[in-house]
Amino acid sequence: MEARSLGVPPGAPTRAPTLDRMRALLDASAEPQRAYPVLHLTGTNGKTSTARILASLLVASGLAVGTTTSPHLERINERITGPPVGPRRRERARRQHDPIPDADLADHLRVLQGLESLLAARPSWFELVIACAFRWFADAAVDAAVVEVGMGGRWDATNVADGQVAVLTTVALDHTEYLGPTVVDIAEEKAGIIKAGATVVVGARDPAVVEVVERRAAEVGAARVLLLERDLACEGNELAVGGRMLDLRTPWSEHTEVFLPLHGHHQGHNAVLAVAAAEAFLDAPLAGDVVAEGLARATSPGRLEVVGRDPLVLLDGAHNVQGMSALGRALDEEFAGGGPVVAVVGVLAGHEPGELLEALGPSRLRLVIACPAPSPRTLGPGEVADAARRLGVEAVEVPSVAEAVDAARADAAADETILVTGSLYVVGAARASLP
Repeated sequence: MEARSLGVPPGAPTRAPTLDRMRALLDASAEPQRAYPVLHLTGTNGKTSTARILASLLVASGLAVGTTTSPHLERINERITGPPVGPRRRERARRQHDPIPDADLADHLRVLQGLESLLAARPSWFELVIACAFRWFADAAVDAAVVEVGMGGRWDATNVADGQVAVLTTVALDHTEYLGPTVVDIAEEKAGIIKAGATVVVGARDPAVVEVVERRAAEVGAARVLLLERDLACEGNELAVGGRMLDLRTPWSEHTEVFLPLHGHHQGHNAVLAVAAAEAFLDAPLAGDVVAEGLARATSPGRLEVVGRDPLVLLDGAHNVQGMSALGRALDEEFAGGGPVVAVVGVLAGHEPGELLEALGPSRLRLVIACPAPSPRTLGPGEVADAARRLGVEAVEVPSVAEAVDAARADAAADETILVTGSLYVVGAARASLP
């Protein structure tokens, strides 16, 4: 494997993959990741939504749950959420998780900074955030932690935890400069989160990916591998007002006509993965009212999120071909009445903007407003605009996300749709700039 720097912010120096820094940091913190059971999630697309649905189901089951996801949209605190702290925590834990308070975040980061002198190498920014999450969850005495991988799996900072349940949502070509050039290479990296005794829940259906997962599971002594369509399925997935109406089947239970307030057919698959993962963790079926409550309370900001009407304003962090294809299908099924699309698009390096726009569907785009993503790894707006023009779509370039959103709002008619996409960095900046 070539030298890679997994799970670190754009622009950070490349380092060989290792978990040594993370292990040393947590060893000096008395291994907080061992203080509670972990449900570990990876995948190319869908892992954040699945993690958030899973956490919501566990909370509805009466558990105190910590959750770490990435990236954040507006504030770093969004990456670390947990139950309210205090003597009445159990009574209040059924409400949606709260982001880590600023004071707690600062305190943990201050302690971790003091521990750096004990380490042979300075930890990355992402490693510090994950260490902070693990420590805060231990302080809160959570019953379980839902932990989303930052990138890949095998060498991700989160992989110092041993997941009792390992979830792999999807596998597609993405981050190939870090994870390898083929789907099999990427699957091997993601399967690295599977540990001895774990139940593995798999949403990917490519036989080559399934083979990788089952081989890894056998090698490490995982307890069980559950496959989408074979062992669990979303058997009904219908459009409903404000989301989807689902029929779900797992090895433990069946749930019919349960409402999920998230948009996109793919969210049905995320939901059944989450239900199966929760039931695998509990080794018991979830009651119907728990599934109904858990799904009804699920949120996933920046994923086909409706933030405005007249014109319709949608935010979606799709940033690869698989994600853009799913976004295009959702636009056809759920928002076809929204009229032509004015798209605000910013893309990170490593992605071909023409392929992304082709997957989204150029015919539905009236105008592309190209902007830089707020990241050192952004592609220039000119590259995005040129790609749109090659596909026959009118395009303009603006110097920031906020100006792109303003331009879209000024240009779009009331019966059209404004879509912000291409990167979660762009979606986060757009969210912050909207009234």
